[in-house]
Amino acid sequence: MYKKYKRIFLIVLDSVGIGGAIDEKEFGDINVNTLLHTLEVTNGKLPHLEKMGLMNLINNQDSESDSYYTRAICQSCGKDTLTGHLEMMGVLTTKPLKTFTETGFPKELIQELEEKTGRKVIGNISASGTEIIEKLGQEHMETGAIIVYTSADSVLQIAAHEDIVPLNELYKICEIARNITLKDEWKVGRIIARPFIGQPGNFTRTANRHDYALDPPSKTTLDVLKENNFDVLAIGKISDIFNNCGITKSVKTKDNLDGIIKIEEAMKEDFTGLCFANLNDFDSKYGHRRNPSGYMNALLEVDNNIDNIKNNLNDDDLLIITADHGNDPTYKGSDHTRENTPVLIYNKNFKNPTRLPNLETFADLGATITDNFNLSSFLGTSFLESLK
Repeated sequence: MYKKYKRIFLIVLDSVGIGGAIDEKEFGDINVNTLLHTLEVTNGKLPHLEKMGLMNLINNQDSESDSYYTRAICQSCGKDTLTGHLEMMGVLTTKPLKTFTETGFPKELIQELEEKTGRKVIGNISASGTEIIEKLGQEHMETGAIIVYTSADSVLQIAAHEDIVPLNELYKICEIARNITLKDEWKVGRIIARPFIGQPGNFTRTANRHDYALDPPSKTTLDVLKENNFDVLAIGKISDIFNNCGITKSVKTKDNLDGIIKIEEAMKEDFTGLCFANLNDFDSKYGHRRNPSGYMNALLEVDNNIDNIKNNLNDDDLLIITADHGNDPTYKGSDHTRENTPVLIYNKNFKNPTRLPNLETFADLGATITDNFNLSSFLGTSFLESLK
């Protein structure tokens, strides 16, 4: 049923890039490096991830490690969550999804959203989520109008106070927005519900975020696994990213620490297949807000729990830690950054793990997973036989 590993745990440290990709300038970035710059600014250390070989990828050294390590190169046209995760699972994005960063959404789209939801729209600009809530939150509470905004990504985000627009209504509004934006001229990658609580001057976004993505444009590694009766456990926003396609079980998380707890709980389950987890705090809480100290604290939180995760693995489990893009918290603006990503690979029985050749596409991860379960991949090259 499987070649080497009964269970594979793939953990995505959302936005933890390790240096600008060769085409970074084409994406408006120069000399970006999320991990290195965060460590430099904060004088931070990550001893447990360093033991896995992470710092070798930053320092271009080959110090002893207990894991195989390499860097992955993104081939998709994009530097966001959706394109990164899709490529990992075998789907390249060759045509960028639509963005409305410069202009906001067309008035026809906004008018249709207002007509179908019965609520006026305020905002309709590109903005930081926390900033636009502070700016328009009081008006929203006084009028009941929903806050619509976007970013450099292909997203339409809708923010609403939970006491003004109940969660069920907000989710319904987002479903309406999703249906509206299935039109080719308005098609964005994700609709995101952004509920918040509090009072003017002290608003806080809650953990009740919900993403409404497009179905993957073609079959993914997850679909192949599920069709062949393997388990696909999704932790965090994975099921949202793939619009629940190819998922056999989905578990939501409140934050990174909750995500780690859910991963450790999954390790206690008897399953055969993939546990795919996303830890999102790096990106949503600190990268976009250009907060290197917060970003470092999130890295330390993961680093401090790495040994627990490794100790919970069975002998025939494989752990892979990677990222989906960069979001350098020391860089200008608030957008993602085009970067290579780390790949750390651990099993308790590795004899002499060392550096692997660069992965020429994120899809090598999906190809390795399907190879392990004796299935065919449609993109990427497996590195399974290099793991000894």
